[in-house]
Amino acid sequence: MFVKRREHDEGDLDITPFMNLMIVLVPVLLMSMVFSQITILRLNLPDLTGSVTQSAEKNRQLEVVLRKESLEVYFPSGVLLKTIEPKDTEDGKKMDYETLSLVLREIKKQYKDKSDVLLLSEADVSYQSLVSTMDTVRGFRTVVATSAVEVELFPEISLGDAPPRRGDS
Repeated sequence: MFVKRREHDEGDLDITPFMNLMIVLVPVLLMSMVFSQITILRLNLPDLTGSVTQSAEKNRQLEVVLRKESLEVYFPSGVLLKTIEPKDTEDGKKMDYETLSLVLREIKKQYKDKSDVLLLSEADVSYQSLVSTMDTVRGFRTVVATSAVEVELFPEISLGDAPPRRGDS
């Protein structure tokens, strides 16, 4: 007894519709993809012990005090240089970062070797204001020989809490 085997015809696999789908789908997904850039900022955070050494008092830093209603710039000697009030714009009052940049440029001319700054902020200051102030303190853009260049001001930023205003208790 012999058993007959049936011969099966193997069908051809048509992948043309799948390839057409991929040709359309891949560019659409790539165009809708969000490319994000992660930037790491190196900051010096305050000491948790709260101790102030004599060397820290001798080696005072340039201080920028960020308050909700103003910016204050102190010389490394501790003397108030300038209080920068917000400017009026169509959207309301905005911090005047251009004036802050100009003041810091003048200080950089006097203290060329100085690269550190102490940024002190009040508790009710918005995150965006803090980041914008850090960007302004770090450097500025200028045009040199028809190309935009980032000029470094004070890239070593230390953070801290702002002291209360004079006259406030």
